Amino acid sequence: MAVFTPVPEGSLRSLLSQFDCGDLVGFEGIASGIENTNYFVDTTAGRFVLTLFEKLTAAQLPFYLELMRHLADRGVACPKPMADRSGAILHQCESKPASLATRLKGQWQPHPSPAHCKTLGAAIASAHLAVADYPGSQPNLRGLAWWKQTVPQILPFLSGPQADLIRDELQAQSDFAAQPIAQSLPRGAVHADLFRDNVLFEETPAGPRLGGFIDFYFAGVDSFVFDLAVAANDWCIPQDAADDGSLLQTHVDALLAGYESVRPLSDAERHAWPMSLRAAAYRFWVSRLYDWHLPRNAAMLTPKDPSHFERVLRKRRT
Repeated sequence: MAVFTPVPEGSLRSLLSQFDCGDLVGFEGIASGIENTNYFVDTTAGRFVLTLFEKLTAAQLPFYLELMRHLADRGVACPKPMADRSGAILHQCESKPASLATRLKGQWQPHPSPAHCKTLGAAIASAHLAVADYPGSQPNLRGLAWWKQTVPQILPFLSGPQADLIRDELQAQSDFAAQPIAQSLPRGAVHADLFRDNVLFEETPAGPRLGGFIDFYFAGVDSFVFDLAVAANDWCIPQDAADDGSLLQTHVDALLAGYESVRPLSDAERHAWPMSLRAAAYRFWVSRLYDWHLPRNAAMLTPKDPSHFERVLRKRRT
């Protein structure tokens, strides 16, 4: 969500003129993230988020936008892409594909409790059930095929032990993916990036209330247990100076309890849980290494430290 493409006020007003969503009051760029350009947009009719897509093409984007609309229509808390007067939800701004979506309430929670994790688990399970009739078939673009393509590009930047680890885990994940149990895992369109800063909560006297999921632009068809493992690797570990990637069992138990209160895990998913945790750690180690060593220019871009997920992966392998 870095600002790669500055949007002049005139361009934004021209875009908004295609919608019935009020007059522009103010807008500001969102600095966090590394993939797309995002702006908060306030109008006389409400609050929205404008996204300009820097990598995804207009041909790829219907999967993501229609997934968000599909989930929102089924009661899953997530931004709903706004349709213009013609009914289109995919637009163009500053020569880039763009969308305008509703803005959710709440803030991301940097220090989640087991109560946050339980609520999150139930919401993830609800989203997994909701995609049963979603027809989109876009694969996870940061999955095994991408790892195989990307690892050779980053190997020259790694130390000997890092190179050994990244090769060995890639082989282990490739071998597991070829097994019948991996191929039998329940699958569907998943978010695949449910980090703390992609989930909003409202803190109330009665406890945390989910605001919703945001930033769906790493979504793809993958196993449900992988999606859950991505969340566990971020929500269920301490993030401080002494963090070594260890899981907080109280948080894991709450996340899984919340999930299974809505959708019980299968025996195959339970068996795949350890390898899914490893796969989730590997995916973000590889992507952060790539962004760290082969960065793109952006007006407000701060690459994330890849060493965190190296530690997480090493811990999961033990």
